[in-house]
Amino acid sequence: MPARLHRPPVRGWRPPVGAIYVGPGSRWANPWRWRTRDALARVPALDGSDWELETRISSAGRWHHYLRDGRVTPHWIRYMTRAECVDLYRQALVAPAGEVRLWQNGDPHLTLADARADLAGHDLVCRCAIGQLCHADVLLELANQPEETTR
Repeated sequence: MPARLHRPPVRGWRPPVGAIYVGPGSRWANPWRWRTRDALARVPALDGSDWELETRISSAGRWHHYLRDGRVTPHWIRYMTRAECVDLYRQALVAPAGEVRLWQNGDPHLTLADARADLAGHDLVCRCAIGQLCHADVLLELANQPEETTR
């Protein structure tokens, strides 16, 4: 069974034979990086759910007012949690094309079919410590399960 491996911060380190690096700088990196302005959440979401991705504001720790149902309502902007970043990555992989777009390093839209074709059966390497939530766990799970059980 494929596993997630940790890439230590050592210059010159190489992954084991057959393992694929999916961390920052790779095609499979999570574009919603924890504690960065790339992963801001609007709380509560405009649709009434707990949170949603905020793409228009570039800093956390601010109130922002939105026009909703004819009223101006304040929403708090904060960094997404590690779990929310990983969950958003999962949503982007399994979403129908065009709903949530997942792109990285020039790839227009990475899909679950791409993950299965490229990653199935391989160990995946990321910089996240073993035991931490990581998008590589999502890739391992989705790339190695039968198509009918994905959703």
